[in-house]
Amino acid sequence: MTRAFALLLCTTLAAGAADPLTPKDSALDTRYLRDHAQTRGFMLGRPVRPKVTPDGKTVLFLRAKPRVAKMSLFAFDVASGKTAEVLTPEVVLKGAEEDLTPEEKARRERQRVTVGGFATYHLSPDAASVLVSLSGRLYLVPRATGKVIELKTGKGTLVDPKFSPDGKLVSYVLDQDVYTIDPRTQTESRVTKGGTERKTHGLAEFVAQEEMNRFTGYWWSPDSKRIAYQESDAANVETWHVADPVYPENSPLPSFYPRPGKANVTVRLGVVGLDGGETVWVEWDRKKYEYLANVHWQKLGGLTLTVQTRDQQELLLLRADPATGKTTTLLKEADPAWLNLNHERPHWLADGSFLWHGEGKEGAQLELRDKTGALERIIIPASEGFLGVVHFASKNKEITYRASADPTQQHLFRKSLDGAEPTALSKEPGLHSSVVGKTGVYVHTASLLSAMPRSTVHRADGEKVGELPSVAEEPPFVVKQEISKVGKDPGFYTTIIRPRAFDKAKKYPVILHVYGGPGHQEVLAQMNRRLIDQWLADQGFIIVAIDNRGTPGRGRDWERAMYKKFASVPLDDQVAGLEALGKKFPELDTKRVGVYGWSFGGYMAALAVLRRPDVFAVGIAGAPVTDWYDYDTHYTERYMGVPDKDDAAYKEGSLLTYAKDLKRPLLLVHGTADDNVFFRHTLKLTDALFREGKDFDCLPLSGLTHLVPDPVVMQRLYGRFAGYLRKHLGRPKPLEGATP
Repeated sequence: MTRAFALLLCTTLAAGAADPLTPKDSALDTRYLRDHAQTRGFMLGRPVRPKVTPDGKTVLFLRAKPRVAKMSLFAFDVASGKTAEVLTPEVVLKGAEEDLTPEEKARRERQRVTVGGFATYHLSPDAASVLVSLSGRLYLVPRATGKVIELKTGKGTLVDPKFSPDGKLVSYVLDQDVYTIDPRTQTESRVTKGGTERKTHGLAEFVAQEEMNRFTGYWWSPDSKRIAYQESDAANVETWHVADPVYPENSPLPSFYPRPGKANVTVRLGVVGLDGGETVWVEWDRKKYEYLANVHWQKLGGLTLTVQTRDQQELLLLRADPATGKTTTLLKEADPAWLNLNHERPHWLADGSFLWHGEGKEGAQLELRDKTGALERIIIPASEGFLGVVHFASKNKEITYRASADPTQQHLFRKSLDGAEPTALSKEPGLHSSVVGKTGVYVHTASLLSAMPRSTVHRADGEKVGELPSVAEEPPFVVKQEISKVGKDPGFYTTIIRPRAFDKAKKYPVILHVYGGPGHQEVLAQMNRRLIDQWLADQGFIIVAIDNRGTPGRGRDWERAMYKKFASVPLDDQVAGLEALGKKFPELDTKRVGVYGWSFGGYMAALAVLRRPDVFAVGIAGAPVTDWYDYDTHYTERYMGVPDKDDAAYKEGSLLTYAKDLKRPLLLVHGTADDNVFFRHTLKLTDALFREGKDFDCLPLSGLTHLVPDPVVMQRLYGRFAGYLRKHLGRPKPLEGATP
């Protein structure tokens, strides 16, 4: 009854005709927010997902129109520098509108894809054909003719299409089993048998998609004769339902959601021939190593898999014999807190040795391992800020990789295994990434401190041959972002965004844009992630962001400092960073500080006003995790430990523990259809606050998930944020001692 009343209270506050959250003297101009939302942060129209054809002659990529969130396929000719449109969703569907199944919508949610059209595309091994999926159907398009051929697959929910390594077949998962189809004869064949909603074949389970960043559950053998597939048994996993209260006539969507301390999906790996014969099950200690993190099947090295313990403190790289299922251990990694996952395959050399993206005592490093898995030497140490291998040319033993000793940047380097000094491929401050083809032709994407992302095409020797053309609208301003390091050694990396009409004679209220959780940095030399913050600063604030202990990029000990201390270490560091910024920059009014964030940042924003009302005057918490017992296993147990052994950490990290302490204005915002951080989280906190007699504000976003792609909602949402912050923080004031 009380929780129902809390929901009613939320809805009433959100839907009032006269907005109680925006002051009457507001002069907010939200036209920029409309443009930002309709252009998806001025990213629509920029080339994405480039792929270089094996002959190095063409770069294919996806691109939308500036204000239409629908991707089409384009081709850039390396010789001439000209670009041509290859395929559009309208041509494929003959003008019909795209219709996504609930399963595909959930898959795109996991992949953080909010645009329509071609979410991705697949090239045949010889790049002669393109494979795309729309409205649950598959289409093959030979590049020579451009003719669209619909593949006559069976009826049902179809996901994860791929070409076989020899290019003769197309595979996919159809209603929980793996199938293939021969495009030449339109003959469909079932590879696995017996898949059901609770026991699926060939699909990555929820935590693999959401937390491990693995979206496939089956893998081809290099000779195209067999398939390794994941069987996921959710028999003992809780079933949670996502329902939209606005549409009670619609049936809730069920999902198998594993919570800390409760049952996970049971996973095993099988190998089966294309004839659909008996499955050979791969053997390992699945009771101890219950997570299947990665699988790779390569010509050199064979079938390998990475498995992980439930507490994520141990990891094994195993080689499997596909004929017998027997495994041998190539290497073991361990950490007393947790091990990070990456999805790089082992890069094999002809002599059986391999390159491995390892977790050393100081952090991530690139290692050379012999054929038994023993460490030979470290190729790139953690001290260089190693981030990952982009490409390995086995013939000349040359690595292209990302690294940066400055955690606010990411740069590209090329290095030979012979020990020569690396060559820098990028220099401008920002985030640099690359896609490299077999011939060495590569696409370099640069997202800079003071410029939007651009993608240029280069030959193997680095010569620039052109730029993938953008049709995006450009933002109406350049972000005034200053990155600095403050505080006592080792200090905190911070960013400050002042109003474009900044008056040095005034003292400005401060807004902390916070995330603070593991695996994510807020302070990066990148303009496009700060456009909204610049608009918010222009409303009369100074926006700051701080990367606390627990965030990546500064070594193993820095990152592991927040282990089992979610409610203390991150918040203590944010407060220390604010104090250091206030001492360095007198224009910051640290007596008027607001905080806002989303997801883990929403958790941090609520935590800040609950635990440190002496510092934070107002908070806005978007989609916050309020009780870590209600989040998923793989993420939560990695950082918080496993119930019941670590219940103290869960209590310390729960917002419900501090509901009695609310003294400051708090706005809670949450999508009612969120299947990542369920709406349950905000309802539990509103219930706790209501029972404690606390005042709070709540804005439910009807039918929205963890992402907010709707342009109207986004415009209204950030307008609401600005009004709420202005109401409780006020406007800039004259700096003490400044001349009027």
